[in-house]
Amino acid sequence: MTEKRVFTRPVWAACLVTTVVLIAGCQTVGPEFVKPEADTPTDWSDAAEGRFQTAPLEMIEWWRLFEDPTLDQLVEQARAQNNNIEIAALRVLESQALLGIATGLKYPQAQAAAGDATWVSPPNNSVIQSNYWSYTLGAGVSWEIDFWGRYRRGIESAEAAFQASIAAYDQAMVLLTAAVVENYIIIRTLQEQLRIARENLKIQQRSYEITEVLFRNGADSELDMQQANTLLLATQATIPSLEAALRQAENAMATLLGTLPGSLGTLLDEPAQIPQLPDSIAIGFPADMLRRRPDVRQSELIAMAQNAQIGLAKADLYPSFSLSGSIGLSAGGPGDSSFGDLFSSDALGVSIGPSFVWPFLNYGRIKNNVRVQDARLQQALVNYRETVLQAAREAEDAIAGYGGASDQARILEQTVASARRSNELSTLRYQEGFSDYQRVLDSQQALFTQQQRHITARGDAVRSLVALYKALGGGWEGRDGLPYLDDETRQLMQERTDWGDMLEAAYPDPAGQPEQD
Repeated sequence: MTEKRVFTRPVWAACLVTTVVLIAGCQTVGPEFVKPEADTPTDWSDAAEGRFQTAPLEMIEWWRLFEDPTLDQLVEQARAQNNNIEIAALRVLESQALLGIATGLKYPQAQAAAGDATWVSPPNNSVIQSNYWSYTLGAGVSWEIDFWGRYRRGIESAEAAFQASIAAYDQAMVLLTAAVVENYIIIRTLQEQLRIARENLKIQQRSYEITEVLFRNGADSELDMQQANTLLLATQATIPSLEAALRQAENAMATLLGTLPGSLGTLLDEPAQIPQLPDSIAIGFPADMLRRRPDVRQSELIAMAQNAQIGLAKADLYPSFSLSGSIGLSAGGPGDSSFGDLFSSDALGVSIGPSFVWPFLNYGRIKNNVRVQDARLQQALVNYRETVLQAAREAEDAIAGYGGASDQARILEQTVASARRSNELSTLRYQEGFSDYQRVLDSQQALFTQQQRHITARGDAVRSLVALYKALGGGWEGRDGLPYLDDETRQLMQERTDWGDMLEAAYPDPAGQPEQD
């Protein structure tokens, strides 16, 4: 009779005590993350000017300040259809899945069930002379105790990387919104320049026709006619380049909207002026910008993720402790045996116990890996400081650019008025015989030049305001109403892979993230 295995209480107690001691002694190696500090100005350089206010500014949907329904529609369509935004959203999903992998490592890392049925035919010179079947069925579990915090650091790094991917999505949203608005301003500026060119073309065409009639009647010289024709042709020559630039800007807009060039239809055909500038703008304080800009937040989170990598690397310096166990059934062999014997009590086998691995001979490699991770952390911290510096510079440049461009547009508006009056007077004096036709040509050319300069300056002023909103990090806050992905992509991915409820999840609010000290 086969003796039945009996597992006594001392064996189970020893395993239980070992496990409790290992878990109780767990500690996390590696440095705790300290929020990096960066120097920021206490106030903006041009904040004292009347056009700027340091009052807090609500940056959500800042483009609605221009009160342009067409622009609102374009921004909404781009934010829903742009390919780069969708790629950024998919990277968030990727990071979320990687976080799930890191989280799963807290639990038994290896769990497997296995079984086999093997027919064995021994060689003729073997002691065993008969053929037989061998059957096994079992399961094994191995759990490396997170004694030094290896897996906790991995989760910490993956969580920070996940949050950084959200910040990258927000930054993509800021850049896209600014690009759409800026491209819209370019389109409206080119349309206005074309309108001005065609208006001047009509004026100059009439002047040329007058000089041609006078020349043919012998009342004027050919010189006046040729000079009028030269000015007319020069103005005509500006139109093809403006039309080409307008077509290119419309193609760029279509790309931003995630559609093919030429697919905008009549959306931008409606005559519209360049948006007007507000009398004053609230720009907040520099510290507000740092809390708002997604790229600053992203660089901080990248440093946080890298900080955890140091602890993960340091854990390799110490022994790892595991608890392994298996249970199985085994039957078969020479003699009278059958598959049914696999399920008898005599077929049961169990093994359980702790183990450890200590790669003490690899300290040079492990320590150098720790140094690699520490150097990467320092790079990330320096990159954070650089990101803050660049953010402050971009904001200051945008403030200065807006101030200069708006002042120039205001002065050129007066210049256009003066040029228009000069053209009227020179035409009147020519008709009354007090001046030659050259004065008329000069005034017409000056009027066209100043009008074009004025339109360009107006467009530049509004584009500098767009650059200011982009530098201040405005535009990403409105993403709450947007889907992770469009319905078609979501359905396709769900049919291809079991995503659970991840495709329906909302982005976490960055304001709710706990700060690390």
